[in-house]
Formats: sequence, C-alpha cells, structure tokens
Amino acid sequence: METQAVSALQAQALKRKEKLKALRERQLQGREQAEGEPDCKRPVEEVETEERHRELKLRNYTPEDEELKERQVPKAKPASVEDKVKDQLEAANPEPVIEEVDLANLAPRKPDWDLKRDVAKKLEKLEKRTQKAIAELISEYDVKYSDQYVSITL
Repeated sequence: METQAVSALQAQALKRKEKLKALRERQLQGREQAEGEPDCKRPVEEVETEERHRELKLRNYTPEDEELKERQVPKAKPASVEDKVKDQLEAANPEPVIEEVDLANLAPRKPDWDLKRDVAKKLEKLEKRTQKAIAELISEYDVKYSDQYVSITL
C-alpha cells in the first residue's frame, strides 16, 4: 500500500514538473529576453545560436593577419582625473579658523538682550524722527524770534 502511495505522489510530481515546463516555454516564446536576464531562462536553441555568431574582438593581441587586424579594438585611453582630484583637494582644505575671540560672545548675556536686539531697528527710526523734529523746532524758533535778534545785534 505504501508503494502505491509513493508511486502516486511521484506521478503527481512528474505531472507538476511537466506543467511548469510547458508554462515556462509558453512564456519564453511570447517575448524576447530582457537585458540582464540570465541565460538559464532562455531556450537552449537560442543560447547555442548566439554563441556561434559572436564576433571576435582583439583587445590584448596584435594580429599578424590582415583580416584579423580589422577586428582589433583600439587601445583605450585612460580618463582624465585631474579635475576630480582638484575638486577633492579643494574640498579637503579646511575653513580658516577665527583666531580672535570676541569677549562679548563668551560673556553671559543679560536676560533681556534679545528684546533690545529686536527693538533696536525701531529705535533707530525713532531717533531719526526725533532729530528731524528738533531741527524743525529750532528753525521755527529762529523764524519767530529772528526780528528780536536783529534789533539786538544792531
């Protein structure tokens, strides 16, 4: 009874394998291989034909035959890295360190320092207006009492 169960399981496994193989072949027939796809997913005939049609590229070998000299690949020139090295050297230069130490930055600040800083701009405007108003008052005073000065100076 055990042998029948084992053989039945083996038969089912073979059926599954055949179905998977048929499914894989149908999928591969409907499309071409994408770049980077491993060769094991392609059908065997396609791999064999591709190997037969590979072109010979001579990189390190200097051929003596004229026919082979045409297939020789020109020597590669190394890429210029001078610009990259300059950029790296410039990036490696450290920022200059400030040698002078400002005592105002080191000393503890009063609790209202930020309020004074924020109000400083408004105070500058008010100071300008105040100076302008004082100048106007002085000029008015001069106009008003200018005739008295004239009589005193005569």
